[in-house]
Amino acid sequence: MYGLMQNWQLLCHRVIEHAARQHPERRVVSRRPDGSLWVTNYAQVHERARRVSKRLVKDGVRAGDRIATLASSTASHLECWYGIAGIGAIYHPINPRLFVEQIIFIVNKAQDRILFVDESLLPLVETIADRLPTIERYVVFDGAEKPATSLPNAVGYEAWLAEVDADFIWESFDENQAASLTFTSGTTGDPKGVLYSHRSIVLMSLAANSPDMYGFGSNDVVLQVVPMCHANGWTWPFSAPMGGAELILPGEKLDPKSLSELLLSERVTVTGGVPTVWQSVLAYMEDRGEAPKHLKRVYIGGSPSPLSLIEALTNLGAEMRAGYGSTEMGPLASAGSLLPETRNLTGPDLLSVQQMQGRPPFLVEMQIENDEGQRQPWDGESVGHLKARGPCIVSGYYGNESGSVLDADGFFDTGDIAAITKYGYVRLTDRAKDLVKSGGEWISSVDLENLVMDHPDIAEAAVIGAKHPKWDERPLVIAVRKKGRDVSKEDVLAFLKDKIAKWWMPDDIVFVDALPHTSTGKMHKTVLRSNYENYLLSRLEGRAPKSPRTN
Repeated sequence: MYGLMQNWQLLCHRVIEHAARQHPERRVVSRRPDGSLWVTNYAQVHERARRVSKRLVKDGVRAGDRIATLASSTASHLECWYGIAGIGAIYHPINPRLFVEQIIFIVNKAQDRILFVDESLLPLVETIADRLPTIERYVVFDGAEKPATSLPNAVGYEAWLAEVDADFIWESFDENQAASLTFTSGTTGDPKGVLYSHRSIVLMSLAANSPDMYGFGSNDVVLQVVPMCHANGWTWPFSAPMGGAELILPGEKLDPKSLSELLLSERVTVTGGVPTVWQSVLAYMEDRGEAPKHLKRVYIGGSPSPLSLIEALTNLGAEMRAGYGSTEMGPLASAGSLLPETRNLTGPDLLSVQQMQGRPPFLVEMQIENDEGQRQPWDGESVGHLKARGPCIVSGYYGNESGSVLDADGFFDTGDIAAITKYGYVRLTDRAKDLVKSGGEWISSVDLENLVMDHPDIAEAAVIGAKHPKWDERPLVIAVRKKGRDVSKEDVLAFLKDKIAKWWMPDDIVFVDALPHTSTGKMHKTVLRSNYENYLLSRLEGRAPKSPRTN
């Protein structure tokens, strides 16, 4: 039919082609293992990504093959993603912080053929290589031509890449073909695989770059603190080059000192991560009288942001935007920005909106349902199971063991309990499995955690439902004091007294040196429940609670 628009396939390699064409000299900065910085640009990433494609074809890699990466966020890792996807193969980023058995499980589940690995992770891989029968070759980032390793058929990345030139053309193919395989963190059972199509990655990256979401532009300097292996790097490896932003990749050094140095030296304007990262970074900089003067926006995800962190960033002149999503949701489900209806708010009303999980972008539809499946109103008070649908949201897990994960209307149950305001802001009240059920009434662990962390002497806190002989469960707080502070249980309870209903008041507060986190930085509630679920029973029976573990 005449008059229709061109039928372009939405393919990942078109993103880096665009960046190389429109923003060729825009910097991509990586930190090496020795702490030094390697500076390249989008033109060079594009050139080397084509060499990756050509070298993979030489190794016999075909469309649909899975290629694993066990690596930190660097330009080499970035160019591999584009090079792998460019030939229709599937890049499979693996989180090195997963348990060893989980790594073995997902490599074998994916049947990966090649494993790209950081040199620092060779000892880990050497211990499990005999349990990875599908891996044919190991390519070592930052390694010598022949890395000092017992791994079979191992080669240094630069030597492997040097065997080919960049005379390679990426062909067009079906945009619905898979580009990435990402596994959930597996905190409840084996990790589950989610396949991202080229179409879903490009659409999500476009939606994420709208002004109310990430909104990366050519004047931004983006620090990718969220590891590339976590939920496809929050789309930032695509959204940043798509918008022409500089991309700063911190490698394996994610400690407060290293991140603070990058914030200052690279004049970072946009970054993001879990709250604990930014609490430690800001504390480190404050101790040294430093401040990230160029910072404009910080995206907080993984868990709700304490009000103290929002206030600290605001005082620095940076806007804190909450982000929400998951591996299954492509991964951005919502982000926080102010609407005309909310931008004139001040004080607690403004902080309340900022602490919510934001609004969904175009291409994500959300609704909440009660236990009977009835849709709940968007009034900010009615809570229910949060569901989402759209072209970037999972329809089934890799391998189709469980079939579709969607309801009859095509909605995916996120596993979260939430309310939605009349303006579309999502307010998470809990994970469905983390709600505290006391005497038949529900208590939100998220809301209670946020209130506890508002105390000026509390660094971090978690709330679980501990077993109780009369009330079924009661809220138990496990908290970490700020360094040098001596806050007591009575101090915290007094702080909460006028802020919550009497029946929400925690039965006890346990102070620990550190709280356990998952491989993606989220609070590990499974470990806490295992350690503390009988804590109140033991206390009531006059027995000393067992000594808990935190990792």
